[in-house]
Amino acid sequence: MAKKKKKDKQTARQAYGITVLKAADPRIRKLKKDYTPFIHGNKFWNSSWCVMDFLARQGLPQEANVLEIGCGWGLAGMYCAKNHGANVLGMDADSAVFPYLKLHAEINDVEVGTWRCKFEKVKKKDLKGTNLIIGADICFWDEMVDPVYKLIKKAMKVGVGQVIVADPGRPPFHALSEKVVKKFGGEVKEWEVDEEIKAEAYLLIAGSLP
Repeated sequence: MAKKKKKDKQTARQAYGITVLKAADPRIRKLKKDYTPFIHGNKFWNSSWCVMDFLARQGLPQEANVLEIGCGWGLAGMYCAKNHGANVLGMDADSAVFPYLKLHAEINDVEVGTWRCKFEKVKKKDLKGTNLIIGADICFWDEMVDPVYKLIKKAMKVGVGQVIVADPGRPPFHALSEKVVKKFGGEVKEWEVDEEIKAEAYLLIAGSLP
């Protein structure tokens, strides 16, 4: 039994009440043989920890409707579901990430819906009733700035309370941030986590929650 516990510790990370499997975990290795994400959805991105830490400090209303865009494995959304009772939908253009999301949802004992959609295909009606939109490492190419900006613009128009986008600091992210802050206000914060786990990112934060 002690040997098994040691193995579990080596193949997973835990923080903010969430378990994230590492590449060495046999379940992840098996999924990688069957599903190959094509838009950088092949691993968990550390900037998601910064989203979790920000929300842990700010708070999130119980049963909020949360949309995680470019969700990948969906761990930031799972944090919202597990710790704040949120209703979470994970959106990604690449359906090959969803088996990884579903595995982590099972491990973390949460329910997260999935939606295959590109940023530019999201309509205003799709965002109605959403309280919070989050995204981590979603603006890594120059051509992604405009689609993500337009999605945020739609969100602001239909009354989404808050949008949080995290990134290590790539030029496309800063270009997006300038456009959003100029049009809708908000701010960009440098965020560092040095407690349960180490991570750092920039957070673009527009709007606020009650």
